[in-house]
Amino acid sequence: MRRLAAVAVLVLAAVLVPAAPAAAALPDRLTHLGNARQVIVVTGRGWHSTHATLRAYRLDAAGHWRPAFAAMPARTGYGGWKWAAERVQDTGQTPAGTFTVTEAFGVRADPGTALPYRRVDGNDYWVGDRRDPRTYNVFEPAAKPRTWRLSQAERLADYPRQYAYAAVIDFNRPAGVHWSRKLREYVTATPSHIGRGSAIFLHASGKGSTAGCVSTGRANVARLLRWLDPSQHPRIVMAPSAAITRA
Repeated sequence: MRRLAAVAVLVLAAVLVPAAPAAAALPDRLTHLGNARQVIVVTGRGWHSTHATLRAYRLDAAGHWRPAFAAMPARTGYGGWKWAAERVQDTGQTPAGTFTVTEAFGVRADPGTALPYRRVDGNDYWVGDRRDPRTYNVFEPAAKPRTWRLSQAERLADYPRQYAYAAVIDFNRPAGVHWSRKLREYVTATPSHIGRGSAIFLHASGKGSTAGCVSTGRANVARLLRWLDPSQHPRIVMAPSAAITRA
């Protein structure tokens, strides 16, 4: 009798408790997508985890979110996760939040993305120098006259495996930053939040966790870059699974 009663309780619970929403419906639960018609969702296992799952979705003509690819295994920062507004530079934490994706780069040739793409070499850096607000968290060539320190910047070609392909996640970018094709340089309107961190990318995986970026297999990154279309206003939403709807 006790076993039958227990079974009855389980059956009743299954009827009364709604099932967890399907992964394909997840973007419907996100609240900061704006006009995005493409979204990448990265969900971590917990605030201290360095493992995650990456899913990509597209908005169809009927207004329904559809998976663009199968789920992809991903890695995140060695320091776990932190809400973007609270993150501190050099902690190895992945910022939780929603961000635009507006450009890409790589040590390898353009895989066929519609995003602005830069093939980088040994002269190219991503600056994180707190002393220079004008160039904090932007791409800079070493040959350009500078006030930033080489020791406070990532030499992108030093990471040929991870930066084979990369999409820039617009976390903590300078307000009003845009690429001037006429000047061939970034033009910034106001400084970003110095010290919160720079160089947060979606890039190819290395041997383990990242320094705060999101990584997945190189072939996956190439597929995502070929899929991303600036006319679709792509965004990436990143957070531990329990907090993803608040990101």
